[in-house]
Amino acid sequence: MAPDSVAEQAAAGLDRMSDAEVARFAALNAAYQAKFGLPFILCVRRHGRASLLSAFAARLESDAATERRTAEAEVFRIAAIRVNALVSGDGPLKTTGRISTHVLDTVSGRPAQGVAVSLHEVVSETETALVARAATDADGRTDTPLVAGRPVPIAVYELRFALGDYHRRQGLALAEPPFLDLVPLRFGVSDPEGHYHVPLVATPWSYQTYRGS
Repeated sequence: MAPDSVAEQAAAGLDRMSDAEVARFAALNAAYQAKFGLPFILCVRRHGRASLLSAFAARLESDAATERRTAEAEVFRIAAIRVNALVSGDGPLKTTGRISTHVLDTVSGRPAQGVAVSLHEVVSETETALVARAATDADGRTDTPLVAGRPVPIAVYELRFALGDYHRRQGLALAEPPFLDLVPLRFGVSDPEGHYHVPLVATPWSYQTYRGS
């Protein structure tokens, strides 16, 4: 394979698959080749591991004409991402998305600074993969988006906020263990070129979220 293809597959986690996943990919690939007579083509940078398997299985149910059009569209997506990495100028192709967050402390009525945040891809019921770590700044935001400058892979994600540690540093009298300690927010990404802003509005006893901008 070309170096770009190797790097793209590694970024999607295909070099870290379990034996069961490797066997399933091999079986799906063999079935696809037998049915359509061409290699399975997918822009892997737009998918997480679970989404890759789901897309593979779904496309096996397609007819030959539809699948050829789908494969051609995936080639164009791959080409657009690679061209954008090589060329700069006016009118760039739309190939990137973002995941961002901020935390608002509604007890103090101000942004929450110093909250440790981690973003994980949910691969299965028992496995997650770390995507990014950060801490909120004086505006309650991370210095940079948690994902940016590339497509956001289609997947289920979980944001984890170390809310208990933050409230301890504020000098609040918390029970041990605190009612809210590590707060998880699970959400799905279906548009790799979209902006997903997932904030946390919190007290030591409650929190809420929404899709912001």
